[in-house]
Amino acid sequence: MVKKYTVVDTFSGAGGSSLGWKLAGFKELLAVEFDPDAVTTFRMNFPEVNLYAGDIAKLSGEEALRITGLKPGELDVFSGSPPCQSYSTAGKRRLNDPRGQLFLEYSRLLSTFKPKVFVFENVTGMVKGHMKQEYLKVINHLRGCGYKAIGQVMNAKFYHVPQSRERVIIIGVRDDLGIEPSHPKPQSVPITPREAFKGLTDDSGKEFPDWLKKAALEIPAGNYYSKYAIEAFKKHKGSTSGAISFSILSWDRAAPTITKLWIGPSGIGHPNKQRFLNLSELKRLSSFPDDFQFPGDFTKGLARIGNCVPPNMMKAIAQHIRDEILSKV
Repeated sequence: MVKKYTVVDTFSGAGGSSLGWKLAGFKELLAVEFDPDAVTTFRMNFPEVNLYAGDIAKLSGEEALRITGLKPGELDVFSGSPPCQSYSTAGKRRLNDPRGQLFLEYSRLLSTFKPKVFVFENVTGMVKGHMKQEYLKVINHLRGCGYKAIGQVMNAKFYHVPQSRERVIIIGVRDDLGIEPSHPKPQSVPITPREAFKGLTDDSGKEFPDWLKKAALEIPAGNYYSKYAIEAFKKHKGSTSGAISFSILSWDRAAPTITKLWIGPSGIGHPNKQRFLNLSELKRLSSFPDDFQFPGDFTKGLARIGNCVPPNMMKAIAQHIRDEILSKV
């Protein structure tokens, strides 16, 4: 009989990471999420998982252990992706941003469960420039909880996700187990949207305004965040507002990182139709199955996808932890 390893996932969002753990054969004993829309989405897709819908700071260690039925040291994996706005390269990256301190709530529950392994996911902004000192604080704090821990930048496009999405993944193994932490090696060449969209029949999507239809003809597909968009926006819109966040998908190159908010003309355009990508296409580019439900309008679905850990990326991490670490305990 194959052992069913256990996981607790914090800052769960809509369930991208939870789906990854599930695909790797793990049993999720508890998820923690605060955002109401994410909670609704999670419950719709994971009715079997115990979900704490509220502020993680108000979830006591004792209550978390009670919900899971575990004693300290019994949990296999503790996982989480604390909100990353304070580290994001798109923001101001302030060291004193309180959102950057939510990892302390993560580490509090980590110390409560004392799992064999932990996974900490965040944006690459936390290892760039002056924020690297914050990254060092984070990893040293996690090591101080009793773990050998190493971090690595991983790109989802090498793990069966048709999207270039870099994330910092810190993996820790409890000191007493005597096993060094490690990360999965790249598993695939980038999947193209041409492959990802096979069989997709949904042709909906917000149409470009007239000026953008003209501008789009001058923006080469696949030149993500390039000077072409800036020049075309200036010529046809009269301003460059939104240009840096607009791109046209290439059929034969992995998609750019999908962000959680498309304001005005920002977003990703279809390769050969003058419209923005629709939710069905964004799900494919993020490795969500077609039947994964995102309730609400497009904006809410985009926010959930833009905040997610791509399921196939977390599946690769989970399989690696299962085969290279937990199986040796």
